[in-house]
Amino acid sequence: MDLPQKLSVLADAAKYDASCASSGTTARNARASGGLGSTTGSGICHSYTPDGRCVSLLKILLTNYCIYDCLYCINRVSSDVRRARFTPDEVVRLTLDFYKRNYIEGLFLSSGIIRNPDYTMEQVVAVARKLRLEHKFHGYIHLKTIPEASQALIDEAGRYADRISINIELPTATDLERLAPEKNGERIERAMGAIRERIEASKEDRKTSPKAPGFAPGGQSTQMIVGATPTSDAEILRRADGLYQRQGLRRVYYSAFSPIPSASGKLPLVAPPLVREHRLYQADWLLRFYGFGVEELTTPAQPNLDLQLDPKLAWALRHREHFPVNLNTAPRPFLLRVPGLGVKTVDKILAARRWHPVRLADLLRLKVPLKKALPFIETPDHRPGLRELEDPALRARFVPPPKQLDLFADGPTPPALATPGSEPPPVPTAPPSLEF
Repeated sequence: MDLPQKLSVLADAAKYDASCASSGTTARNARASGGLGSTTGSGICHSYTPDGRCVSLLKILLTNYCIYDCLYCINRVSSDVRRARFTPDEVVRLTLDFYKRNYIEGLFLSSGIIRNPDYTMEQVVAVARKLRLEHKFHGYIHLKTIPEASQALIDEAGRYADRISINIELPTATDLERLAPEKNGERIERAMGAIRERIEASKEDRKTSPKAPGFAPGGQSTQMIVGATPTSDAEILRRADGLYQRQGLRRVYYSAFSPIPSASGKLPLVAPPLVREHRLYQADWLLRFYGFGVEELTTPAQPNLDLQLDPKLAWALRHREHFPVNLNTAPRPFLLRVPGLGVKTVDKILAARRWHPVRLADLLRLKVPLKKALPFIETPDHRPGLRELEDPALRARFVPPPKQLDLFADGPTPPALATPGSEPPPVPTAPPSLEF
């Protein structure tokens, strides 16, 4: 193959990895395109800085050959997809050519496993080493690391990359044993733990010596596939919350399972609704920035998130005894649980009420979705009646029409919500309100 042909194959093969926050695009269904059908054709995706700046990345695999036979993966060894492989020098050349033409600001590089994990990891690290040392490349680099690779190679990857990641792939050990028996969840977490220790040590070194070499200053992230197994949303969120707590991850990405050609009978025949992926992203934000616990977002009777309502609104409807919340007296944790009030809006309300009572007109200026918030708030010029809060039909007021939900059935990938003080998630073509 010539270089453009390789780029076409290996950019397409990389589109299933969500952990670099690629932008919203058409549904990821390899079966419909026979294993091909790139989302953009060029391999360019988007990531985001903490201040919200969009960064275009060249997103490719070093190779889609792989010695593993993970049943959910289009690039598994038993798959009959078209194969290709870059050399490290070819990836360097592509990156620099795109960078000099101002098409990209960085590189996201992953790879199938060839020969063995150490050989593959050395090839990935070689790309970053050449870019940083030989070509003085100062753009963004995100490397996907291999948990079975030696710690020395992962340490070297962290020296050259802005961010590194290891995909947990599936939320439970049972899921991995069923669909990817060559992978081990405990081994993956041990690799994450070693990266976390190295990141923390680097931060301490830089406190005493600003010139000390950094290590993956953008932290580490991971990805979980949703819908390939019967695992509930409660278990997925519990695993994600544990990873945030134990490993200090910057992001857990959720990727709806995509049907693949010649699939195993152990896989579902259809993809899960993409709105489920969207709800998991919303729940993830509630865990990280809104003070919710996993046990609050799901119940034993309903272990999966409500697909019709966002998780915060669903929680409020289940716990109407906590409302209405007085916007002028309630503490910040209470305000964060009001549907329609995001982190930034709550901070603005807290600042404004120091000088004057917050009224409905103030909420309009803050662009609060009043239809969602009014039944749950109290202001000097508004107080919902208890009859309204207790009305069994209240839920029906918020359920979107079927056509709106159908947009996420097998259409564009729905967006996650924007992060307060962290990198935003993928941006869709027509983003909805970013506060909930």
